[in-house]
Amino acid sequence: MAKIESSFKNMVLTLFAVTLLSSTGVGFVYEATKEAKAKSDLAKKTNAISEVVPAFDNNPLEEQYTIDATNGNQLLCYPAKKGGQTVATAIETTTTKGFSGDITLIFGLDEKGTIYNIAVLDHKETPGLGDKIDKKKSPFSAQFKSKNPMTYKLKVKKDGGDVDAITAATISSRAFCDAVQQAYVTFMKHHASP
Repeated sequence: MAKIESSFKNMVLTLFAVTLLSSTGVGFVYEATKEAKAKSDLAKKTNAISEVVPAFDNNPLEEQYTIDATNGNQLLCYPAKKGGQTVATAIETTTTKGFSGDITLIFGLDEKGTIYNIAVLDHKETPGLGDKIDKKKSPFSAQFKSKNPMTYKLKVKKDGGDVDAITAATISSRAFCDAVQQAYVTFMKHHASP
């Protein structure tokens, strides 16, 4: 058997071959799982919408629309209707003010501007602390239920608001409040304009 000489050229060719095979493999896996991931994301969003608005008989995903927010983000709005009448709108919003990155929420506003419910779609907050914004981890988000942001100050009590912050996770609590407040203000302005 011939001995392969260890040269710079052979090392570069070997590295190139390994990189080519690895990237091709990753590409195949991505393509193979892309459709399943899209279906999973759609099911997650559909379940979240059902959680944050009262019973409806339309498909809010088919009637979704966007609103440009003042912070440069876009709000995704999903109208929930019953018998052709809007009963609430699920609003998806993202804040960059989380302790560990973006926090994406979805909340339902009824026709009077009252919060029906809130669900966290995505976050990277610290496990055991900031992740308590998720209702699976703590009852923090329950305090927003049935509150109207016109009278309920969406700020933590430490900042003069009505919200009880999560102990040792004030930044996450503030970000959560900020996301809801900014989306609420933007949505209400959009619907008040002629």
